[in-house]
Amino acid sequence: MFQRKVDDSIEIRQFEPRDAEMVFAVAHRNRAYLRQWLPWVDLTHSPKDVREFILRSLAQYHSNQGPNAGIWIDGEFAGSVGCHHIDWVNRACSIGYWVEEARQRQGIVTRCCRSLLDYLFDEVGLHRVVIQCGVGNTRSCAIPERLGFTREGVSREAEWVNDHWVDLIVWRMLETEWRGPKAG
Repeated sequence: MFQRKVDDSIEIRQFEPRDAEMVFAVAHRNRAYLRQWLPWVDLTHSPKDVREFILRSLAQYHSNQGPNAGIWIDGEFAGSVGCHHIDWVNRACSIGYWVEEARQRQGIVTRCCRSLLDYLFDEVGLHRVVIQCGVGNTRSCAIPERLGFTREGVSREAEWVNDHWVDLIVWRMLETEWRGPKAG
């Protein structure tokens, strides 16, 4: 099962069904904050919805399509980092992340993404990883910037979030760039 120690207090590990109640509680407590940028928030009404996501994530992981991990800080759930399905023909995927509002601005997601990227490039053997962030989501966009991603452009009206279209900035990292001097 996917599990990585990020530092002395942070661990990322593949979601398991037993995590559903806790994940729902944290997402629900942060609903107003998260729903600004994440379309899944308004579709998540109960721990049952989270459990169904976790079961799909486990199937994705076991079919070699990439992990979806919880972020655990000193044993407490705080957010998520993970892959969208891997495109094996092109050895590429996109990743996504979120952390509860109280844990913002501590570098947690940057460190977790760095660990996930090490795994994806060095162990899985991917060639390209993309991060897409809402144009106005400056905190989210700061993460690929800190990690040394290259901004490729903007996908216009690329994601339906709640009641409107959001333009997404597309950031990319290639395996050769990741293996060079690390950013951030």
